[in-house]
Amino acid sequence: MPVLLETEFKGEVVWAGETAADTGIAGSAVGALTLGFHGMNGERHQGENRASCVRMRNLYPEGTTIRNVRQLSILSEEELALIAADMGLEQVDPAALGANLVLRGIPDFTFVPPSSRLQGPDGATLTVDMENRPCIFPGREIDKDHAGFGPKFKPAARGRRGITAWVERPGQVKIGDSLQLFVPDQRAWAP
Repeated sequence: MPVLLETEFKGEVVWAGETAADTGIAGSAVGALTLGFHGMNGERHQGENRASCVRMRNLYPEGTTIRNVRQLSILSEEELALIAADMGLEQVDPAALGANLVLRGIPDFTFVPPSSRLQGPDGATLTVDMENRPCIFPGREIDKDHAGFGPKFKPAARGRRGITAWVERPGQVKIGDSLQLFVPDQRAWAP
C-alpha cells in the first residue's frame, strides 16, 4: 500500500538557479539542475550533511553536524508575485533569494506537507523538508537593485517563502519540466 498519494497537482519549472559555494546568497539562472544524493556539485547547500544553523538552535549548538535537508530552496511563481506586490515591486528576482527552483501551478505551495515528494519526468525526486522561513539576507540582495525595498522582503514573504527540500532520487530537473506532487497518506496532526 503506497504511503504517498499522487495528487492532481503538478508544478511546472519556470526558473532554475544555482548559488556557488563560498559566496553570498545570490544565485544565477541555469537551464537545468543535475541532482545527486548530495544536492548539486559546487552549490552553496550541497552535501549529505551540514552544520546546524540558527534555525536549529533549540535542538543543537550551532555548527553541530546534522543531515542536510536544506539542499534546495523551491518557490512558487504565484507566491513570488504576491511578495513583489506587497513590496511594491513589479517582480522579485528568484536569484536574489538564493532559489534553486520556481514552480508554477501548485496552490498554497509554502504549506505543502513535510515529507511530500516532487517527482520529475526522469524520476528525479525531491523530498519536502518544511517551510523556508524568510530572513534578512534576501532583503539585502534585493536592496542592491531596489534601494530601500530590502527591509520589505521579510514581512511580505511571511508564509510565502517556499520550501526547502533534499534529493531522494538523483536525476535532472530542467526548465519546462513538470514535477508531480505526492503527499503523505495521513491525517493532519491534531493533539
